[in-house]
Amino acid sequence: MTTDDAASHPPPFTRPQPRTLDGSERFDGLDATVLDFWRFALSDLRMNNVRGYLGEFLVARALGATGNRVEWDSYDVLTPEGVRVEVKVRAHVQAWAQREARLGAFKVGQARPWDHSIGKYGEPGWNADVYVLCVHTALDHDSYDELDVAQWEFYVLARHVVVERAGREMSRAWLQEATGGPTPYAELAQAVNAAAR
Repeated sequence: MTTDDAASHPPPFTRPQPRTLDGSERFDGLDATVLDFWRFALSDLRMNNVRGYLGEFLVARALGATGNRVEWDSYDVLTPEGVRVEVKVRAHVQAWAQREARLGAFKVGQARPWDHSIGKYGEPGWNADVYVLCVHTALDHDSYDELDVAQWEFYVLARHVVVERAGREMSRAWLQEATGGPTPYAELAQAVNAAAR
């Protein structure tokens, strides 16, 4: 079957639009709400996967994006101007015991996008127009505040910069030199739109 044939014959289980939940919905057969589940699964905003979602949320809000995250999309945020943004997150402090606070370097390589229309991975590529690399700057648990946007740094990179690095490490020091320093949260939308041009 060719790609054109696959596109004209979508898989029998196409992705539905998700229901918008507010947390008050109740489970059938269980004395619990969706909010109870969210508290169970997502309360610790220091966990790597949840912190990644939080970084995406902060960037989406700054850019005026209104859609919810889609787990299998080939980028994380779509701006109202149509700019595709990939968000990566790092932090010094983790949710588990550490010998020392340590910030790992970013590595961004090509990714295989999931094609919802045919239910398969596409060819590896650079699937975003702009990359926002986020660093949570707290150095210890006592000062770590998950809800303080001022504790985050945002580094905006145009696609060509990430492609030139092609999976090589990007340390915080490298990011500061390459970008001239972090972008203030209030200026993130302007910086992303400029990087997309």
